[in-house]
Amino acid sequence: MRLCNVEVDGELRAAALIDGRAVPIRDLLPLVGGEPAERWPHGGRAWDERTLPRAPWLAAAVEAADADELAALPGIPEADARFGPPVHPVSSFRDFYAFEQHVKTARGRRGLEMVPAWYDAPVFYFSNPRTIVGHDAPVRFPPGGEWLDYELEVACVIGRPGRDIEPADADAHVAGYAVLNDWSLRDVQRHEMQVGLGPAKGKDFATSLGPTLVTPDELADRRSGRGYALQMTARVNGRELSRGSWDSITFDFREMIAHASRGVTLHPGDVLGSGTVGTGCILELGPETVGGWLAPGDRVELEIERLGVLRNRIVGREE
Repeated sequence: MRLCNVEVDGELRAAALIDGRAVPIRDLLPLVGGEPAERWPHGGRAWDERTLPRAPWLAAAVEAADADELAALPGIPEADARFGPPVHPVSSFRDFYAFEQHVKTARGRRGLEMVPAWYDAPVFYFSNPRTIVGHDAPVRFPPGGEWLDYELEVACVIGRPGRDIEPADADAHVAGYAVLNDWSLRDVQRHEMQVGLGPAKGKDFATSLGPTLVTPDELADRRSGRGYALQMTARVNGRELSRGSWDSITFDFREMIAHASRGVTLHPGDVLGSGTVGTGCILELGPETVGGWLAPGDRVELEIERLGVLRNRIVGREE
């Protein structure tokens, strides 16, 4: 199932994509025999920490519903929908560093060898969950630097709480997956990380997530190695710059969930980023080979098979 948050009358509403339409949960519940919308947390507004645990029940109920009755429900055509992030607000955001190709190449461009400790466990940093934006939202060029970059990643959203989760049990805690763009201001990032902390302001300004949250059952037939055999691509102004595959990942989300939950509870609405797939950013490719860093007016599209296309336009600092 594909879950989404769409704008209805100026508010984000939890919805499901059914036959190319975003159908609000409020309209789905009477058909599938669920609680009245008024009894759902905050009346069915936005998938969040309170509503995500109910997603598996909803997916099963929609699967069992009459196809003709589903088709008759009102909905917003996908092409006309205004998507927010598929979870809002995000409870916390941990971004990992799980693709060896990206780590090795990016470090090599700076004359650095791989750190042996990288292979010991999936490492992550915390980023700002309050600056997460959705599909087609503008991204303002941040102050303080000039080297703006995209990062092509997979996001895993937690749907069930847990602490000290074993890798073998981790799949039961996943609500779904989405496309993630971990925007980076590379000159600021490079300068501040000389201190030994970070990234901080180099990543603080925006992260894009969406357009939908795809439940794991939609991907099961493409399971491969530590990930899924799904192509990941990035385009800037229609020109493809990056191409990789999810199943090239070194640490899988089971390992990431286990590591993140050690000694701490993960909650529904927490987001885990995979880190950048190999070739998945300008830093790794080299700005001199792709026409430079990003600039106001550029349109960036990240696509992952079955997860969809996440598109954002960069706007100037004063817009």
